[in-house]
Amino acid sequence: MKILIVEDEKAISELISTYLGSQQYVCEIAADFSTAIKKITHYDYACIILDINLPGGSGLNILKELKASKKAEGVLIISARNSLDDKLTGLNSGADDYLIKPFHLPELAARVSAIIRRKSFEGNNILKFEELQLDVLSKTTYVNGRILDLTRKEYDLLLYFITNRNKVISKGAIAEHLWGDNMDIADSYDFIYTHIKNLRKKLISAGAMDYVKSVYGMGYKFSS
Repeated sequence: MKILIVEDEKAISELISTYLGSQQYVCEIAADFSTAIKKITHYDYACIILDINLPGGSGLNILKELKASKKAEGVLIISARNSLDDKLTGLNSGADDYLIKPFHLPELAARVSAIIRRKSFEGNNILKFEELQLDVLSKTTYVNGRILDLTRKEYDLLLYFITNRNKVISKGAIAEHLWGDNMDIADSYDFIYTHIKNLRKKLISAGAMDYVKSVYGMGYKFSS
């Protein structure tokens, strides 16, 4: 799951990124308005953590851009403003939640997780596909009721496949989803091939069908 942190205070953004990274999220940071606009224009995120006061513009205008572009990202506003009017303005502009600074990182992570469940998994903690079951809270995978040991990237890849089942996904989209700003390390796509190969091997060995289909010249498709 990829998160965009739009925050101009470097210490705060790095603290959030480090903590959410420990929770198995891939985090990107935008420290100003223009960078944030570029990122939301070119990339998709599971959730956006958004400060209102930014160099070069307002976070509320980023919200407006998301809605005008019909982007599906969940948005959590973080702000030092604690007035009811500011909260209502943020929520009425399309934010999914509003958190006042200073905040505890576990609470931030819990709110991000709740937003992602509502937006991506229809509020469910359990995601099912045929004999596969993923617990998105504990980030645990089961095959026919038995736990399957996956690495972080293998789990992220399987979750990405299932949430985009029956769609052809390019290698570039997979690389960007798994590595975010560090996707240049996957330029040759050897990393992607290795992760997919290992994931398929583990799934089949555990008794699952092979749902990962190679689409020549395009990428991969996860379907029954």
